[in-house]
Amino acid sequence: LEIHSPQQLKNGVKYPAIVFFFGGGWNSGNRQPFIHHAKYFSQRGIVCFLADYRTKNNSQTTPFESVRDAKSAMRFVRKNAANFNVDPTKIITAGGSAGGHLAAATAFITDYNETTDDLNVSPIPNALVLYNPVIDNGPGGYGYERVGDAYKQFSPLHNIQKNAPPTIFFLGTQDALIPTETAEYYAKIMEKVGNRCDLK
Repeated sequence: LEIHSPQQLKNGVKYPAIVFFFGGGWNSGNRQPFIHHAKYFSQRGIVCFLADYRTKNNSQTTPFESVRDAKSAMRFVRKNAANFNVDPTKIITAGGSAGGHLAAATAFITDYNETTDDLNVSPIPNALVLYNPVIDNGPGGYGYERVGDAYKQFSPLHNIQKNAPPTIFFLGTQDALIPTETAEYYAKIMEKVGNRCDLK
């Protein structure tokens, strides 16, 4: 985790936090794409974490290990919140593309937990910020050829439940990978079960 904190942290004050996950199809990528976001939000009073995780290229792993790492990162930040001047009840996850999937997975996916994790610490964020996220891994969705029937436990779209974190979802209408219909369906299901989802 690469940390970007507000310049002048005040003793005794607990700040909200954002944990960012980069994209790259669970194959590649690094923490740099969200460096500007981290600098921007840290200047506005949010402690920002740029998370690294295992990918196919750097660790010869599958998307399932990426999810485990994302949940581990969330648990680590929440468990050690006091060390970072973070309010453990105000932790946001954010991500783009496959990193958006990982951010959403911390909220919706109950499987794929690292054996070394303290499972008493929740990985579920208090809010979600999704940039062109991979949220449908079912047949016809992104990554189905790699996860197969496990999509039922892996795909955020297929695991939406009530009391999910409020979500803001950003997607370009010309995105070649994520259809706007998928985003609209996600927002519709979220709202149908009483969750908030603002789609931009």
